[in-house]
Amino acid sequence: QVQLVESGGGLVQPGGSLRLSCAASGFTLDYYAIGWFRQAPGKEREGISCIGSSDGSTYFADSVKGRFTISRDNAKNTVYLHMNSLKPEDTAVYYCATDRGMGLATAQALGVMMPPDFGSWGQGTQVTVSS
Repeated sequence: QVQLVESGGGLVQPGGSLRLSCAASGFTLDYYAIGWFRQAPGKEREGISCIGSSDGSTYFADSVKGRFTISRDNAKNTVYLHMNSLKPEDTAVYYCATDRGMGLATAQALGVMMPPDFGSWGQGTQVTVSS
């Protein structure tokens, strides 16, 4: 069964940090660019970061640029989203997904990650930033 599983969410105070993990089962992540999205209540799903399959290329939305980083450990079949200087507006359910082929390139060209460009969505992990 092809599946992505997110973990690492939780409650954190403003200014704090979290590391989210996106682990694959049933397939190898090596050949996929992986994207991270988030969705807050009442808002559309927002693409925030993406990492290429082999060249290390990345994309970050303006809303997280300078605060979040992304990395991958293909030996562990896992992609990580490192979130620093968290703000209350970062509160959302965070999802990872595989790039269908043009997601990262589109994001780098147009400055936006399009959800239809991604697939094999995980179930999400809740991040709450609050004092």
